[in-house]
Amino acid sequence: MSKTRALPKRSQVKAADTWDLASLYADDAAWEVAFKKYEKQIAGFEKFRDKLATDAKTLAACLKFDDDLDRLADNLGTYAYLKSAQDTADGDYQRMLGRFRNVASKAGQAASWIRPEIMSIPKATIQKFLASKELAPFKLVVERVLRYKPHTLTPNEENILAMQAEMSDASNQIFRQLNNADLKFGFVKNEKGEEVELSHASFSAFLHSPARKVREAAFRQYYSQFKAHENTLAATLAGSIQRDCYYAKVRNYPSALEASLFPDNVPKSVYDNLCASVRNNLSSVHRYYDLRRRKMKLKDIHHYDTYVPILSEQEVKHTWTQAVKVVIESLRPLGSDYCAVLEKGLNGRWCDRYENQGKQSGAFSSGTYDSIPYILMNYQPNVLDHVFTLTHEAGHSMHSWHSAKHQPHVYYGYTIFVAEVASTFNEQLLSKHLMSKARDDRERAYLINREIDAIRGTIIRQTMFAEFERNAHALIEQGEPLTTDRFKQVYRELLAAYFGPEFTIDDELALECFRIPHFYRAFYVYKYATGLSAAIALSERVVNGGKRELDQYLNFLKGGCSKDPLDLLRDAGVDMEQPAAVDTALAHFGKLVDELDELL
Repeated sequence: MSKTRALPKRSQVKAADTWDLASLYADDAAWEVAFKKYEKQIAGFEKFRDKLATDAKTLAACLKFDDDLDRLADNLGTYAYLKSAQDTADGDYQRMLGRFRNVASKAGQAASWIRPEIMSIPKATIQKFLASKELAPFKLVVERVLRYKPHTLTPNEENILAMQAEMSDASNQIFRQLNNADLKFGFVKNEKGEEVELSHASFSAFLHSPARKVREAAFRQYYSQFKAHENTLAATLAGSIQRDCYYAKVRNYPSALEASLFPDNVPKSVYDNLCASVRNNLSSVHRYYDLRRRKMKLKDIHHYDTYVPILSEQEVKHTWTQAVKVVIESLRPLGSDYCAVLEKGLNGRWCDRYENQGKQSGAFSSGTYDSIPYILMNYQPNVLDHVFTLTHEAGHSMHSWHSAKHQPHVYYGYTIFVAEVASTFNEQLLSKHLMSKARDDRERAYLINREIDAIRGTIIRQTMFAEFERNAHALIEQGEPLTTDRFKQVYRELLAAYFGPEFTIDDELALECFRIPHFYRAFYVYKYATGLSAAIALSERVVNGGKRELDQYLNFLKGGCSKDPLDLLRDAGVDMEQPAAVDTALAHFGKLVDELDELL
């Protein structure tokens, strides 16, 4: 008889397998006390209004007040978000998160005059302030504010935009609730004949199944839910894109893409060069798919055939304890201090480890200046990629840990652009470590296959996503409505280019554009691709270098946002304004494909 394995309720999960949020607040009651304090303090902005040009001391006091309130808000928002993420169907924590966002929107409105008022200070006066001792802790903050002068509106207009904060996030919230709480995928029999609940996390496990009929069944059943809701999802995604284009136009940016690049001071050429480099190297990707088809002895190859290892009989299983051990061993090149801190956290309560009913899908790292750098996982012991996900999120968390230890709060929050370097750097070290321990050519081939798929997923796939975001936003900016069919057409054209003429593209795959959460945070995904490209270069520097190269990398982790991201990376040893890093990564991909073909 077949067995049924359902997900546990949140209340059934062992405490040791969950995160301990006490570094934020001891309990919900403590959160409520802090929340009331936050509400009351918002009125404090008014005492600074129309006084910022008085002297440097007044401006510094206002910025200090704003920073302190942001710090409190970060703790409040993170606690509510993590509580809601552990069970998205829990109405109490959804309300908590909603209450926080409502008040945070009011705080944004109350502070919306600050930036315009700073920009209105006469140039000679602001230059004098910037040279003063009082403003020294916030000098870079003010300089970054002044960069936005061409894109900042009048105080009244800024207040109106601030009032739109909750409304503008509606598309994201609708998608999140539909995707994580309302979509139900039923059960699928795995290769052992067990009835397993199909979910976002188990879908990944099913795609790694050595049984093709299991992979195909999971694929078609999973996407049937997105097909059933495709019009709702299309309208929701279109709303998110329209929001991006609206704010870019209102703030006088040439496009939504350029608006998204502006905060990091990244030129559009970095984005466009990434897409061009990957397009120019797609032949090696197509060659890999043909290799995969041949070695798996398939007549044709489908998307559901691209995640299972070619050597599927090479089963690799890691319990949580084993995963932590191998991650720490792989990170030894980063020094004993780095490893000791991380090992204690992963074996302790940094992580919410396993899937439960209603838990947010995927994985992330999230903490605050004052808290543990928490990690959400939906760990599956029989999926090697989940060990890589763990070291990836650990890279984020250790980046946060280093930044918090070495930067003041105002410069603690590193940008996503550099965050994806720290995370994929760890993946590179894990890959090198496992390959160095390979017992024979067959095991080496298995690990090369995994690294190829990692590069494919992080550079190739994310660049395809980046192209989709760029193309979809451009259509809206050109006045073309994005209907369900138009979305699928745009996405299918990209699938054809990236997978190649010999690849069988199922109709369901065009629905993929409706299920990617990152599309609701547009122009994020390209940073995965640039991040891994930089990480490949930096990991080679650290592994093959000495103390200088290691210190440069650790200083990068300590940098927070004390410099622009491209400058932080230059100091670490890689220049992302040049195509070399991306081209080198893609050349490395091609060599791995050749080696795998020889080994198999």
